[in-house]
Amino acid sequence: MIATLLFAAFVAMMLAGVPIGAAMGLAGAGAIALANADAQWFGLLAVPQNFYAGLGKYPLLAIPMFVLVGSIFDRSGVAARLVNFAVAIVGRGPGMLPIVAIGVAMFMGGISGSGPATAAAVGGVMILAMSRAGYPRGFSASVVGAAAATDILIPPSIAFIVYSVLVPSASVPALFAAGLIPGVMVGLALMIPCLWLARRHGMGLLEAELPRPPFWRSLREASWGLVAPVLILGGMRAGWFTPTEAAVVAVFYGLFVGMVIHRTIKVRDLFVILRESGELSAVILIVVALAGIFAFSLSTLGVIDPVTHAIVNSGLGEYGVLLLLVLLLVMVGMVLDGVSIFLIFVPLLWPIMQHYQWDPVWFGVLLTLLVALGQFTPPMAVNLMVSCRIAGVGMEDTVRWVRWLVASMLLVILAVLFWPPLALWLPNALGY
Repeated sequence: MIATLLFAAFVAMMLAGVPIGAAMGLAGAGAIALANADAQWFGLLAVPQNFYAGLGKYPLLAIPMFVLVGSIFDRSGVAARLVNFAVAIVGRGPGMLPIVAIGVAMFMGGISGSGPATAAAVGGVMILAMSRAGYPRGFSASVVGAAAATDILIPPSIAFIVYSVLVPSASVPALFAAGLIPGVMVGLALMIPCLWLARRHGMGLLEAELPRPPFWRSLREASWGLVAPVLILGGMRAGWFTPTEAAVVAVFYGLFVGMVIHRTIKVRDLFVILRESGELSAVILIVVALAGIFAFSLSTLGVIDPVTHAIVNSGLGEYGVLLLLVLLLVMVGMVLDGVSIFLIFVPLLWPIMQHYQWDPVWFGVLLTLLVALGQFTPPMAVNLMVSCRIAGVGMEDTVRWVRWLVASMLLVILAVLFWPPLALWLPNALGY
């Protein structure tokens, strides 16, 4: 009965517009109070204890740092220089600018690991450039929103850090390595329909008339940005620093590039950067902390075991259960953000993973792929919201285009689902 009230209260508050973190925390606290009705005040001590326990984990220190990295590189002018370099490589012509947008977003994913941050950085440069070349703004917003979804797959990734906290048997380095190949596959899969749509509908006809940047000059200007992922990922691989320490190194490197090399960041800009990063980090970490209360109430009330038993004994078999979870998570991804999905569903899915002996690293990549799909699938797509705001269009203007990108990414998800070595080969080869 209390378990039913827990979910009913959570859903009711969500429908009423209560923020996701507050809904989880209040529903969990209410369930804990009801479960300890005879010693209510004593039982409620579990609320602050689990609030702190949800937050007091070392890997979570990397989150505010990588958020700050994304904000710094957004203002440093690195994205614009990477765009010029990419255009110098692929050239001009119909369908080339969308490919550039996706490629730059993938590269930015190796710096910040935040989809909305990359959507803002790349969108600020590419949407205007694509509009000048003759692409509809709805199409441009769709391309940028989908391209930014690769950022939570290509390391470093905030999503993988949260998952590693929830599933300690999946280390951050192993997850980072496992996400690289699927992340590149997603980027390539998104390029194909973008190129096809651009040429089928005659978009970007003015692009061929625009000048092509000189290769060596654009390479020189983009070199400082190109070094960033090598420094971050290479340093972790060489054992120079942990993922959390790598985030701190990336912050100082970004400040050096922005303030000394490109001189696009002034001292007075630091307050704005720190404020924006602090606000976004606080939102993420408060949701994580409040989810600790919700997770404790789930385990205390014994909700997880009956759910696991019902799914395992449903008669669907291993792949039937997998496809059921994929459909569920795709639908949930349309209305919830990625961190919330991880915090709500990973505790419920962990016993199912153990029952079928699924590799936790592979399942983490699969789950992150589904979350990435939700980031640009209407009606609530965080990346698409950012790109639509930059483009000045409504999300309904993107549906015509974004459905092809969703279908293309679904093919990659099915490939990883039925062939786990796509995710596991690289971490095994690196010895993680």
